Amino acid sequence: MSIACDTCVVRNRAICSVLDTDELVALNRIGRTRTISAGQTLMWEGEDSALVANVLDGVLKLSTGTEDGREQIVGIVYPADFIGRPFGARAQQTVTALTEARVCVFARGDFDAFAREHPALEHKLLQRTLTELDRARHWMLLLGRKSAMEKMASFLLEMSERLVQNGCTPDAGPLDRFALPFGRQQIADILGLTIETVSRLLTKLKNDGVIDLPSRREVTILQRDILRHRAG
Repeated sequence: MSIACDTCVVRNRAICSVLDTDELVALNRIGRTRTISAGQTLMWEGEDSALVANVLDGVLKLSTGTEDGREQIVGIVYPADFIGRPFGARAQQTVTALTEARVCVFARGDFDAFAREHPALEHKLLQRTLTELDRARHWMLLLGRKSAMEKMASFLLEMSERLVQNGCTPDAGPLDRFALPFGRQQIADILGLTIETVSRLLTKLKNDGVIDLPSRREVTILQRDILRHRAG
């Protein structure tokens, strides 16, 4: 399906926000929208980097395989985020939908050629890359230095801010309430914890009155300042 940039819901937040009307028309010619079911993989680690994409709706995970065959989730992707590796030969992570998602897909070669002809887009890509680098460094601190409770509190704060900021929880109410797009085992994988530890920490935060858990995947932050304190 072809894309319609003028009606795109992430138009003002995606990398293409720097393009004018004529440039968007040209970009429209080389892109198409694609719907991905929850659990479906868009890109595979180590394979030729044939595609790049803007996320229009839904949440996806970036993961990599360990030598013993386990999966390590290394990032979460939200609407308006860019995925894939422009100007690169191979995909560095596997990209899989956590929820049903819609993406605006481009053949990498076509996108690379377009970006070379539009310096503003290349500049926006560089900005996004540096932002992702900062996020990766923060994640290294989270996984390497923080306690289990600090990891959990940091994770909940980030989920709250990014899910609502990116429009992933339109029916979830105010900023302090959101629905997680994954289960406790995946949270454990993301944070490098066991599922038992994740459950214990969530229960403690609930018993302490810091959060509420209306359902298994819903979270309400009741005392954000305390949660920030526990995030270290």
